Amino acid sequence: MKPLQRDLINNLQGGFPICDRPFQELATRLGYDEETVIKGVKDLITDGYVSRFGPLYNTEKLGGAVTLAAMKVPAERFDQVAEQVNAFEEVAHNYEREDTLNMWFVILAENENALLKVIDQIEATTGITVLNFPKEKEFFLELRLEVPEE
Repeated sequence: MKPLQRDLINNLQGGFPICDRPFQELATRLGYDEETVIKGVKDLITDGYVSRFGPLYNTEKLGGAVTLAAMKVPAERFDQVAEQVNAFEEVAHNYEREDTLNMWFVILAENENALLKVIDQIEATTGITVLNFPKEKEFFLELRLEVPEE
């Protein structure tokens, strides 16, 4: 990992400057120029150190609906079903787990009815039952993963 990538990961956790030129503010704070920081963030994604860069919204407070869903997918169909599930724009994350319920994903939709419709569509597309695990209570856990210097 390059020093810039380490600096970005260590300094982007827990907040991003909210201002007219956030990358410039971050660059000034870290001792880089703005273009270098922008390219560094793009490289974090391209190089696979992070899977996405963007805000996290409280979907429910914005009037939407969110759920954690799971499926029991036959191993020989896993890649095909993952592709089918990921084709839905409402699916935010999709993870394979070594368990009976081996596919877990998050669905975000504009409201509860739309969310249930997506679940129905996924079941119709894949032929596999989707188990719906809506959030009962929200917990805030701040997890920081510092990348040490080599």
